Amino acid sequence: MSVEFDHGVLDNAEKLYTAEDMYRLGIEASTPGEGEDPDLITAHKWFNLAASRGNELAREYRAQLTLEMDSREIAEAQRLARQWMADNRTLISPL
Repeated sequence: MSVEFDHGVLDNAEKLYTAEDMYRLGIEASTPGEGEDPDLITAHKWFNLAASRGNELAREYRAQLTLEMDSREIAEAQRLARQWMADNRTLISPL
């Protein structure tokens, strides 16, 4: 029996996010290119999500970021993380 598979289907598949992916997105947001400011709220969001999936480095970076953020920024980052989780549960790689 022969099975055919259209690999082009995978091009349209949604990516599953691992804790490592989320950590890397936090790094990208916290270390912008030349002439850009870091996006601490977005970085905190991604580090928070990665930490919730067990990434220890993300926990450390998130803790460091909170020293540079005010309570309003932290609350916004937490809100964004909760919203991302609610909207994207199917995109999170299992532990």
